[in-house]
Amino acid sequence: MVNEKALRELGWGRICGELEARARTPMGRERSRSRMPYDDPDAARRQLQLVEEARLLRRHERELPLADATDVRPSLGRAAREGTLEPAELMQVARLIRASDSARRFCFSQADRAPLHFERAQELSELIPLAQELERSFDQGGKLLDTASALLGELRERARGLHRALKQRLEEMLKDEKIVAMLRDTYFSVRGDRYVLPVRAEHRAHMPGIVHNASNSGQTLFVEPQQLVELGNQLTIAEAGALEEEQRILHELSGAVGRRAPVLEHDVEVLGVLDEAAAGGRLADDLDAGAPELGGDRFELRKARHPLLVLQRKPGSVVANDIALPARAQALIVSGPNAGGKTVTITAVGLCALMARAGLPIPAEAGSRMPLYRTVYTAIGDEGDLSRDLSTFTAHLSALKWILEAAGPGTLALIDEIAADTDPREGAAIAVAALEKLVAAGAEVLITTHLEELKALALADPRFAPASVGFDVERLAPTYRLRLGEVGASSAIEIARRVGLPEDVCVRAREILGGGTSVVSQAVERLERERAEGARARAELAATREDLERERTALRRERERLGELERQTRAGTRSDLIDDLQKKRAEVAALIAQLQAAPAMAQAVEAQRAIESAVAAEQREQARIEEPEALAEGALAPGARVKHLRLGTEGVVLDVQEGSATVQMGALRSKVPMQDLVKIGRAVRQAGFRKSKAEKMERAEQARAAAVQVRVPMVDVRGMRVDEALRAVELELDRATRAGEERVHVLHGHGSGALKAAVREHLQRSPYVARARPGEQHEGGDAITVVELA
Repeated sequence: MVNEKALRELGWGRICGELEARARTPMGRERSRSRMPYDDPDAARRQLQLVEEARLLRRHERELPLADATDVRPSLGRAAREGTLEPAELMQVARLIRASDSARRFCFSQADRAPLHFERAQELSELIPLAQELERSFDQGGKLLDTASALLGELRERARGLHRALKQRLEEMLKDEKIVAMLRDTYFSVRGDRYVLPVRAEHRAHMPGIVHNASNSGQTLFVEPQQLVELGNQLTIAEAGALEEEQRILHELSGAVGRRAPVLEHDVEVLGVLDEAAAGGRLADDLDAGAPELGGDRFELRKARHPLLVLQRKPGSVVANDIALPARAQALIVSGPNAGGKTVTITAVGLCALMARAGLPIPAEAGSRMPLYRTVYTAIGDEGDLSRDLSTFTAHLSALKWILEAAGPGTLALIDEIAADTDPREGAAIAVAALEKLVAAGAEVLITTHLEELKALALADPRFAPASVGFDVERLAPTYRLRLGEVGASSAIEIARRVGLPEDVCVRAREILGGGTSVVSQAVERLERERAEGARARAELAATREDLERERTALRRERERLGELERQTRAGTRSDLIDDLQKKRAEVAALIAQLQAAPAMAQAVEAQRAIESAVAAEQREQARIEEPEALAEGALAPGARVKHLRLGTEGVVLDVQEGSATVQMGALRSKVPMQDLVKIGRAVRQAGFRKSKAEKMERAEQARAAAVQVRVPMVDVRGMRVDEALRAVELELDRATRAGEERVHVLHGHGSGALKAAVREHLQRSPYVARARPGEQHEGGDAITVVELA
């Protein structure tokens, strides 16, 4: 059980207040306001899991529907004792039932994501029929409806009729000039639930009836005319009956609620639990908190921040620190300058310990660990009490005495400036003795100190671990950074200078101190200076590294930009070159035709020279184009679509052999070397021709050899359009001529005869053809044209 002193000194009430502010229901706020750390460790773990589930639901934009839930336990108590509830109270019960049902269905829908919410929601009752009965009885304003019972409707209707009759009679009387002459004003009103007229006092004798009231001056009497008394009596009876019926209905409905009071009270409790968990999730999100690993015998907080500082400052402005006890140590001795964060450090640990025990996430990063301490003791900010003749020091010793008597295994003791307000030598002796006793008792201890003896103890005894808060000797200001494993200088004179103590006083203080500083203080000051220099060097190195990284990134982006520009330029250049090459190929084909058609040797020689000149120019242009990437072994498979680089014809791979592939290109089936093929989709314009003339001749010979290997030496143009067929025939005639073949068979079929006629007419004009004739019967008949080459 955590003692009240620790809760007060650590600011637990402020945590509860922040939790309460984030609850949405009265019962959730009540639970948050009185939230205490759990005695049962399992209850703490369960609550922490419930809070984490609430956070998960929020991250998925799923909010527990609790807007209409209210705390009706006082009303339920009266109903259970057979009391009659007011309409507003009964309507609140109906809203509670609706809220409970909505929460139940919501938790059921999120069972996979929030199993503990689902488990608690199973405890909620299903009382929708009661809510419907209550809702049917009242209007939106909380007034009983006429339909609440047949008798109530009848009585109310009778009362309304009597009201109408009375008003009608009064309006008729106000039209009578004799009656009007006796009135103070021409209106009627209601006094004591009776309809009356404002009669002048001097005319009272002339207006028979009952006086129900008079004006302050007594000059006006409010008289119920005698002729309206009977109707007024009937109205009173009708309204009394309606009121009696209303009370009967309210009592009956209250009884229905009272019979279910225990169930409804449990619903209120469960909804309060769920709302408190949701409030804990909102607080955790605002703290940027995480769920620690609960258990173990030593705390380890990663990037921990003081919860109250986080809540009162801007996000990110609180310095985060790693705070931990080494494996063999039981006490952490924190030293360093005043106002440097020593007290903040130990109170942050204490408050995180309370939050963990209460099932709340703590402001520390993932991987943090917090034991579930049985008790937390504190001696922080103890003040004197003149009425009890206690000085600050004796008040501190009283708190220390209590801790020494109560602390043991599973407890955490936090002591600020232990044994400080007395002679330093005697105070140090008391502090060392007290710490040794606490450690021997099995407690874990965090203390702050300026005493040199305690700093030395932390360095010499493995049961005690040193830690220090930083001080910037250049800025003369604390850094609020905690350094584990180091002792810190108090830097009192530097702090005095920073707060504005006269400079001559600070200088004289340094002179007086002179060489009187202890070895520990001198070593600490030297380490502070070296650390500051190292920090500056690391900062400069980090800045340089960031500059280099930025330059590297900029260079990489520029290199990528230039590469893209080069690719675009090269692609445009290739396009232009290939257009030129295609023109040159056309010129070469024309020269070949001219050579074949011209018998004169001079013309042949001239054509040959023109061919060689064109080929040389082509090779020079092609040398500028990048060589294509060869197809890797296994890159092609039967069915792949390819393009023949030299012919520009697309086709489908039928078979793949080592170094070549059999390709169907329209009617032409040919075995083609791999280097002459690219897959469809590759940038054919990137195909290059950096081959020497000899290499080109060799590749042409390979292509011719491959073409010869076709099983039937013919070109099949069946099914093609005329222009496609004539192109395929011309390509085959060119290939056969260069291969030195004597004849070629063209398979065009019979069909309508149009394709056959077009092919034979073209062959008659072709310079490749010496003679063309229909095929013999054994050659395929008239479906074949046999071409004998020139």
